[in-house]
Amino acid sequence: MKNYSKYVGLDVHKETIAVSVAEANGGEVRYLGEIPNTPEAVAKLARQLKKDGATPSFCYEAGPCGYGIHRQLQELGLDCQVVAPSLIPRKPGDRVKTDRRDSLSLARLHRVGELTAVWVPDGAQEALRDLTRAHEDMKSLERKTKQRLQALLLRHRKKYGGKVNWTQAHYHWLETVKFDQPVQQIVFQEYVDSIQGLAKRVKALDDQLETSAAESVFWPVIEGLMALRGINLLAASTIVAEIGDMKRFAGAPELMGYLGVVPSEHSSGPTQSRGGITKTGNGHVRRVLVEAAWTYRFPARKTRHLQKKAQRAPEVVQEIAWKAQKRLCGRYRLLEGKGKPKQKVCTAIARELSGFVWAISQALPGPGAKA
Repeated sequence: MKNYSKYVGLDVHKETIAVSVAEANGGEVRYLGEIPNTPEAVAKLARQLKKDGATPSFCYEAGPCGYGIHRQLQELGLDCQVVAPSLIPRKPGDRVKTDRRDSLSLARLHRVGELTAVWVPDGAQEALRDLTRAHEDMKSLERKTKQRLQALLLRHRKKYGGKVNWTQAHYHWLETVKFDQPVQQIVFQEYVDSIQGLAKRVKALDDQLETSAAESVFWPVIEGLMALRGINLLAASTIVAEIGDMKRFAGAPELMGYLGVVPSEHSSGPTQSRGGITKTGNGHVRRVLVEAAWTYRFPARKTRHLQKKAQRAPEVVQEIAWKAQKRLCGRYRLLEGKGKPKQKVCTAIARELSGFVWAISQALPGPGAKA
């Protein structure tokens, strides 16, 4: 770890930033006050702290304000870490929280190396992450609106006679639905129009994702991950956009822990107590892995669809994907045969699937591969 003369803790908010400085070699920790959260104010602070040849190192918590301060300080040639809020050491008995105390604590912990930095994407990688999250949000809105429309129809005993909803035949049936009250007909039509509008937005985001993913530096990894069963373009893009460079993980267990798919544990003395998964780390990747895990309930086989997805991947990646399919399909049947609930089985499959994700990322050149 490089030695710095000053360690600066920033408690960042929308309008203000609370600033504290811890002098190196066990010196005092001072609260400097608040500054506006603007590029000009941050640049002025950096110039003041660099006076007399000082070498400051900054840190602040990851949060809704993003990575703009980190990138600005990096461009100024200064060290800056964005730290994980959930991993900041806190005293159990400390019940007072203020911006001043938070910045003082950050500066003090940064000086002794007790903070855990998060991976910071560059602008293009963050744009891909924003795209996948926007797609997820639009799909969620579309799903919720469909549920509300179905609830409206159920309340008024309007039942569709077909087998599958949201097909062309189902939409034709919706055009024939009539309500007794004009206001209810308007409400019904607003729901239908909202669903169709959201479907168009989702389709537009799908088209944009195809273009953006192909232009990303992570495209070889995205293409390789699509060889896995249950991982399509959206899931693969979500994984690499959220995780980024996977070579920072020393092994698959480290990635599993980062994604929160490992069991929690509270053991003391001879007593061992394990609970559900920790659910720490990135919930977006955890969700797509659990969704992909459901596809392994079927026997392992190389279908035309899977072969088409995997045809562009290198031979070594295709071998890993086939190995994953054989193991995980067998694992699913084994756990299901023991009477485990399907949700727990899929969670266990998702944990092992993350290990194969890590293996594929290491087998490919470029970002995410071992040198």
